[in-house]
Amino acid sequence: MVDITHKSNTLREASAQATVKTGSMETIELIRNNKIPKGNIFEMGKAAGLLGVKKTSELLPDCHPIPIEYTGIEYEIVGQEIIIKVTVKTIYKTGVEVEAMHGASIVALTIYDMLKPIDKNVEISTIKLLQKTGGKSSFKTNIEGLSAHIIVCSDTISKGINEDKSGKKIAEKLEGFGLQTKIEIIPDEATEIIKIIKTAKTDLLIFTGGTGVGPRDITPDTITPLLDTRLAGVEEQIRSYGQQRMPYAMLSRSVAGIINNRIILALPGSTKGAIECIDAVFPHLLHVFQVLKGNRHD
Repeated sequence: MVDITHKSNTLREASAQATVKTGSMETIELIRNNKIPKGNIFEMGKAAGLLGVKKTSELLPDCHPIPIEYTGIEYEIVGQEIIIKVTVKTIYKTGVEVEAMHGASIVALTIYDMLKPIDKNVEISTIKLLQKTGGKSSFKTNIEGLSAHIIVCSDTISKGINEDKSGKKIAEKLEGFGLQTKIEIIPDEATEIIKIIKTAKTDLLIFTGGTGVGPRDITPDTITPLLDTRLAGVEEQIRSYGQQRMPYAMLSRSVAGIINNRIILALPGSTKGAIECIDAVFPHLLHVFQVLKGNRHD
C-alpha cells in the first residue's frame, strides 16, 4: 500500500452513484408497492451497501483500512431506473471515494439479484464518483513566487566539523512544493539569529537547530520576543504530529510566528525531526500569505 504515515487527518467525504435499469414499468410498480418476492430491495440494498463500504479494504488489495464514521444510502426512481447514491465520511489520512463507489456497486448488485427472478432485462449501468472533499484539492494554496531562507544553527557545522543534512532536506521538501530556497549556516549565537531576522527579504525564515533543552539551545528564546504574532496552533500541530511518531518530540521547543508579515519557524536540528515538522504543517501553513495578502511589504 501507499505510505500515508506522513499525512495528517482531515475530514474526508465522498459520494458515488450507481444506476439499476429495470426492463419494464411493471417492475417499478412492484418495487413501489413492496411486492418483490425476495423482499424490500431498498432495505436489503442498504444493509448490503453498509457491509460493502466497511469491507472495501478487505477486497481491494491497495486500499487502506479506514475508520468509517458515516455512510448514507439514498434512492431515487426515475422512469425505469433506480438511482443509488452512497455518501461516506471519515476523519483520516486518505480519502473514501473507493469506499463510496464500492458501496454503490454492492447496493446495485443486491438490487439486481433481487429483481432478476421477475425481470430478465434488469441491468446495472454507470457506477461513478459524484464528488469528494477533504484532500489536496480541497485545500489549495497559492505559492507562486514565495521564497524561503533556511538557516542551519550549529556550532559544529558552521566550523566545518559536521555536515549539514537537515537544511538540505528542508530545502528539498520546500522546493517540491514550488518554493525558491537558499541555505545559510550560522553558529548558535543570538546575535547571528537576530541579524538574519532583521535583514531577511524572503517570505519564510526557517531555522533548524537549537530548539532542544541544552545550554546552547537558544533559538526559541531568541526568536520568541521578536514575534509580532505567535502561531500557537502551528506549534501544537508540530508537536502533536511528532509525538505520534516518537516520544522524545515532546522535548522540542519548536516556534512558529510572524515577523513583519513573514513566517518564522524554529525547527529541530535533527534531519528526521525537521522533516516531520515540515510534513506536519506544509503546504497548508502557506495559507497565511492569503490572509496577509495586501498587507505585506519588503
